[in-house]
Amino acid sequence: MRWSLPCLSRSAWKGPYFTTFPNFREAFSSNTPIYTQARACAILPNFVGLKFMVHNGKQYIPVNVTPEMVGHKLGEFAATRKKFTYKPSKNK
Repeated sequence: MRWSLPCLSRSAWKGPYFTTFPNFREAFSSNTPIYTQARACAILPNFVGLKFMVHNGKQYIPVNVTPEMVGHKLGEFAATRKKFTYKPSKNK
């Protein structure tokens, strides 16, 4: 049996999932990016204006947080798969 998405959502009483970033104050004052592998971390309102470098499994992808991103996860903005590009073969 496979669960649907509403059944797998986080309980309201637990609140959003987020991790603590040790260099949060430094990044907020000096506008340096925060490197993280926490793709499941929810974007909170106090993250607006910060720059995160989110790991996609191979490299770090820059993510600038805007007010529209609040409530989403960091991993939604760092794609883990390459875009498909068709390359014609030389042998026809």
